[in-house]
Amino acid sequence: MGRDGKTNISAKGLTGEGYEGHYFWDTEIYIFPFFLYNKPEIARRLLDYRQAGLPFARERARQMSHAKGALYPWRTIAGEECSAYFPAGSAQYHINADIAYSIKMYMEATGDTAYLLQSGAEIVMDTARIWLGIGSYNRDGAFVINQVTGPDEYTALVNNNYYTNAMARMHLHYAAAIAERLQNQHPQDYARIAAAMELEAEEPEQWRRAADLMLLPYDQRLQIHEQDDSFLAKKVWDFANTPKENYPLLLNYHPMVIYRHQVCKQADVVLALLLLSDQFTAEDKKRDFDYYEAVTTHDSSLSSCIFSIIASEVGYEGKAYDYFMETARLDLDNTHGNTHYGVHTAAMAGTWMGVAYGFAGMRVIDGEARFAPKLPTQWQHYQFRIHLHGCLLQVRVEGEQTEYKLLKGETLELTHCGKHVQLVQGAPLRLANQ
Repeated sequence: MGRDGKTNISAKGLTGEGYEGHYFWDTEIYIFPFFLYNKPEIARRLLDYRQAGLPFARERARQMSHAKGALYPWRTIAGEECSAYFPAGSAQYHINADIAYSIKMYMEATGDTAYLLQSGAEIVMDTARIWLGIGSYNRDGAFVINQVTGPDEYTALVNNNYYTNAMARMHLHYAAAIAERLQNQHPQDYARIAAAMELEAEEPEQWRRAADLMLLPYDQRLQIHEQDDSFLAKKVWDFANTPKENYPLLLNYHPMVIYRHQVCKQADVVLALLLLSDQFTAEDKKRDFDYYEAVTTHDSSLSSCIFSIIASEVGYEGKAYDYFMETARLDLDNTHGNTHYGVHTAAMAGTWMGVAYGFAGMRVIDGEARFAPKLPTQWQHYQFRIHLHGCLLQVRVEGEQTEYKLLKGETLELTHCGKHVQLVQGAPLRLANQ
């Protein structure tokens, strides 16, 4: 499953009948990073699955009244949209940006130009067109995206969901950058791809303009990134008087009741803090984390791992470990009460993310690995390996030091706690965690 380019990895894997075996964005945002850095050949096959589904995505775009472009289904197996409840399903247009993000990650980690020319560029550019199909410029000249649902499924059909807009901006910039790169370095391939897409010459510049003028909601009084235009105007859910047995909320309250309140099922803005990490200050991340933690139920298995990672980054070490253990033991302890329907594959991958992205502070930005390691007080050490630029790097954190060892490859540059270092095979580096 997920190894042949014809299948993906479903929300329950092959362990149960939950979600009827359907694939979601879980693969690109949660599961893909694990395979990219541990088994990059499988990551490539997962991308091949999306290439195989591109004709269906184009057909779906026409069904949704988009004259051009490709719109991937929210929930699928064979390529058709299988989501029955559109407010928390098909309205999650961010699936396009999530797929583009995984391609961007793959390219930065592997430099696989052959993949980009074969299929990656076409996917990124054709899906980017959808943002201009759904978005528009408001009276102030900002590019806005209305009536969509972000990752938080307790808030549906809103204007300018922060995560969606921020990821769309990334997507549009990346699509324009790919077009420029191919025009300059691979003009024949660009002409072939442009012809297949019926791409007009002015489109890349239109993508860039929309990205530059993208509206990203921000509340000046609270100094936080607002989840959407209306989120902070809603009444906060009465958590104090909600019985424990009434969670998860979606099983005990009508969706319309939930949608009227300020309550999150899962990480939304907080997820953007991770995926687009270099676009936020440390102070922004802390304020956003503090605000959204207070209104998030974590009724989704996709939530606790993200909160663990950001908690670690902003210095909440106790919360980071608690959220990590919640993720790691989710199916072992059946904390969501539904493991009999199958394991939560995204939480399993999120456990790895909690170690690498969370405790080790790993971020790969513009192809460079950056680390800011911390050791939980409950542990003596931890260790993991990642594939990057054809190299195999081993990271071991023990006590107050981190050891970097190059197991494959001649040299690799990385950043440790803000300091740029060069690693050579046969000469491990031991650096203080500060």
